[in-house]
This record gives sequence, C-alpha cells and structure tokens, in this order.
Amino acid sequence: MSNKIVLVSDDSNFFDFIRLKLELRKSDELFTFSFDVLPENLHLLNSAVLIINSENSEEKTLDLLNIVKNSPSIVFSFNDDDVFRRKCYRAGVFDFMTLLIPDAEFRARIIPLLTVSSLLEKNRQYREFLVAKNIITRDSEVFLDYNHIIDLKLDEIKKTPQKVVFGAISPNEKNKFLFKPAQIEALILNNIRKNDILMNFAPNKYFIFLFDIDIAGAEKLWQKISFQTTNLLYAGFCKVLNQNRERLINEALNNLHEVINKEKSFNYSKNNPLVGLNTIQNSSESLYNFKMFKQEFGKKIDRIIAPVFYQVQQKYLNKLQGVSLEQISDEGYGIFYIKGKQAVSSFKITSPGFSKINIDITYQSSSNNIDAKRIVLEPEELEQGLLEDLLEQFILEYKRGNGNDT
Repeated sequence: MSNKIVLVSDDSNFFDFIRLKLELRKSDELFTFSFDVLPENLHLLNSAVLIINSENSEEKTLDLLNIVKNSPSIVFSFNDDDVFRRKCYRAGVFDFMTLLIPDAEFRARIIPLLTVSSLLEKNRQYREFLVAKNIITRDSEVFLDYNHIIDLKLDEIKKTPQKVVFGAISPNEKNKFLFKPAQIEALILNNIRKNDILMNFAPNKYFIFLFDIDIAGAEKLWQKISFQTTNLLYAGFCKVLNQNRERLINEALNNLHEVINKEKSFNYSKNNPLVGLNTIQNSSESLYNFKMFKQEFGKKIDRIIAPVFYQVQQKYLNKLQGVSLEQISDEGYGIFYIKGKQAVSSFKITSPGFSKINIDITYQSSSNNIDAKRIVLEPEELEQGLLEDLLEQFILEYKRGNGNDT
C-alpha cells in the first residue's frame, strides 16, 4: 500500500533534507507546505504521516499538533530542547527527533508511524463504505441499520454466550426537540466503551448494546450520563438472553416507557379503578371483565391511538415519495396505512377480548412480497411514547424496504 507523507516547514531546504532520508517509492505520495498555506490543505492530513520542522516555528508547531491529534506525526527540532519536547508530546506528537538523527535510525522510527497511517487509511475507506451504505452516520459511530446490527449481534451472542445488556434511549416528550442528535450521540459515545454499540431508530431515539455489564451496572452508567446534561434523557434496559430481535426491542421499549411514565402511571392508577385492580388484584376475575376492558380500550383509542396516528400523519405529510398516509380509528381498532400504487402497508391495533392488545404490522412491497409481524402488549403498556416509537419504526422500516430516503 502506498504511503502518504506531508512535510510542513517554513524552510525549503528542510524538504530536500527529508526527501533523502525517506527513500520514497514511486507509489508513495509526498506533499510539502509552509505553515501559512497549510490551513487550506488540512484535509490532506487525513491518514497521512505528518513531518514538521519546528525551527523558528515552535508555537505554530504546537498549534498544528493540537489540531491534528489523530494524525501520526514527527517533530524535527534543531536542538534537543527538553521543555519543547514535553510540550510536543502533551500536544499529541508520536515522535520527536533532532536534525542530526542517523538515516538508519530515522527509517526504523518512522515504520510504526507508516503502519498507523495505513490502518487509519483502511479505517477511513471502511467508514466511507458504511456511510455510503447508510449503515452509520458520517460524523459519529452511530449505526442506522439497527435491524441488521441487532440480528448480527444476537447471532454472535448465541454462539459465544456473554453478559450483555440491551437498552432503548429517549428524551421525554416535552424536551425531545431541545436536543440535537449530535449532542445526544456525543454524550453517550464519550461514556461507553469502544465495543459497545449505539444505533439510531427514530429522531433523537436510540438502541444500545452494552457488553460485559449487568442491569445494575447499566443503570449506574446511565446515572453518570444523566448527570452530564441539564435536559432529561431516559433509558430502559433488559438482559440479552435468547430473545429474537422483535421481542428484545419490545422489552427495551416497554422498560423505557415504564421509566418515562412512572409518575404519570402511578397517578393514573390511583384514579382509575380498572388499572388499580390490574396491579393489585391480579387473581380476581373482575380484572378480566370484558365490558370494562372494552371501555378502557375505547378510552385509549380516543386518548392515545387516534391523536398519535394524526400527529405522525401530519409529521410525514408530503415527505414520503409516491405514497399517501391514511389513518382510521373506530370502536375496537385503529389502523395507520402507507398506500402506494401497487401495495399497502398497515399498522393495525386491536384487542382480541380481555387483557391483551395486538399490533399487527404488514409490509407489502409488491403483491407477491408481504412481510407481517405481531406485537402483543399488556393494556397498561400502550402509552403515547411507546406508540410513537413503534409507529416511527414502522415508517422507517417502510422507507428502507422501498428505497425511500427522503
């Protein structure tokens, strides 16, 4: 693989001096800049070995090192100034040399930097591929195709059992638009380990894999993260056992919205005899009184399902190409449609009778290609935040499956 080397100096004689030491191959790329013109060409330092001549330019050298901390770099100094050497190492330089260094020693010491540069270049190319495939974001290690990543990791965990926690992360409804995605991502990425995985599943909302940790450890980590922001962020965690992807996601989302709605649910249960009976008198037959449950489900249609369907319809109005969005809410059911010329995908909420709520999701990319799944919830689990997240997932899955990236 060819090497990319950038020389920086205000002394043109330094360029000739270094060329002799480098013994460049025909495939290697060499760039030379003075300090003054370098700002226009900083992009060339990406995955390049940077060699800086600091003579009469010590402050400029330190400033440059602070800007390009991720580039493997060498500082050449006219004399071995120990104070300046320490400042360079603190600024992130890889190696410090004097102009009197023998050629053989120079070549031996530059080899590790060329190796690092090669790895950085391969990493850059791989990242560009992942960005082009819409798998990660350009500016951070956040995965977008969470279905593929979750399936991949679940397969790995089944083959090599390990302690893993899966989580769902979200601001609450009042402050979710106070965050910029980059703020949330930077906050989380700065506090998790390199092998942990962050995935985006809806605007400002994320899934996360935390490895070699238990639920108590994950909650402790989240407490640490929460202290670093004035806006409220919530997380719901669950152990990764033998769940499939759908069950794992639903479990994490349920735990997330249990955290978000804890106080609200507590206050509601005090004033609602049905919820109170469900939580206190589980064994009583009156819990499953069909008439009472039917009335309660009707209230959820009016209070939660219909408003959320309408809000999401308005949010995506004219933003999905070639389709129309429709929503219907009536006694006993609610349906959200994505209708195209050839196919219809639907998100349908019904109650089979007593104590369950079914969400049937159908993706139809053509008359011969239909994918369907069912989510089963407890009545108290169907709250506004959870329904919004599931509906956002439904639309996101549709967009990815039909190549609609609007």
